[in-house]
Amino acid sequence: MPVKNYGVLIARVVETRREGARETPHYQIHLTDDHGTHYRAAVNVLSQEHPSELLYLVTDDFRHPLTAALEGLSGGWNTLPAGPGGPTLDFVRGNLFDPAGMRTLPPDVEGPDNDLADLLDHYVQRAVADPQARAYVFGSRFGPEPAVKDKVFGFLPGNGVHDVHMNQGNSRRFQGDDGVWQDGGLLLRFPAQSRWVGIFLAFQSQSWHTDDTTGHTLEDVDGTRPTTGAQPVMIIAARVNPTGPAPETETVTLLNASPEPADLTGWRIVSRLGHGSPVPATAPLAPGDCLTVPLTAEAPLGNQGGEITLLDAAGLKVHGVSYTAEQASREGWSVVF
Repeated sequence: MPVKNYGVLIARVVETRREGARETPHYQIHLTDDHGTHYRAAVNVLSQEHPSELLYLVTDDFRHPLTAALEGLSGGWNTLPAGPGGPTLDFVRGNLFDPAGMRTLPPDVEGPDNDLADLLDHYVQRAVADPQARAYVFGSRFGPEPAVKDKVFGFLPGNGVHDVHMNQGNSRRFQGDDGVWQDGGLLLRFPAQSRWVGIFLAFQSQSWHTDDTTGHTLEDVDGTRPTTGAQPVMIIAARVNPTGPAPETETVTLLNASPEPADLTGWRIVSRLGHGSPVPATAPLAPGDCLTVPLTAEAPLGNQGGEITLLDAAGLKVHGVSYTAEQASREGWSVVF
């Protein structure tokens, strides 16, 4: 059963509180929406599974077609149906960032700028200081509880968001929370600077190869849990908006970055909604070589932004990128990733 009450909270950040390094510490955020409703966002900074330190990645200038969809939502809590059609998060399928760039930090230790709570503070306190800034907190809603005060900030009714982290590929202990297009995360919007900041968290015990329906871990043939590392074949460019009237010939360019030939038999290029275009049958792609793949009419690239994902013959993600409407606006130019 996926996480319950999935959605995104859009609200103003009021204050924060750190819980130290207890058994299940959180970085607590107090928020209020435009109607004066209070919320608490409980952000995990330590895992109950070994290894306990969380993976994190911060994109200080987050650019993704998701942000355009989020700007159309109203303030407060927005319930989101899990699926690729709306402004939902999926760390595996949404091409929000490269998981290979994630790093670990301890939850809370003495000294400045050396733990995960310090990192969160660096960005969230900017939102506290900016009255125009808004936090977009993705996760599972709890409350409201009319007769129960919030246990951290004391407002009534108790109300908030948790599961602000990856919610798929869990170990067996937490497999019941698995799902697709229901990951948690924290986006901060600073309108005066026309800037978004993306903060993404995951547990080291989670897998990055997950089933497209259940979100459960897909195991390799030898029973091991696969991990994300250096990608042998990468998407390096796409002609999203070719010159001329529609339908134009859109293309995606692949690079074999590995030192070995890459057999691309059965591979596909797919969009956010899963529409696919096969990679043409060719000889193995030599090390350092590129291949330009013409897309079929079944897998068009939208000019308003989108995601492009490369899948291998087993249907596992090899690489993925995203582009915005601004990047696609120049007719005839390739978007370079």
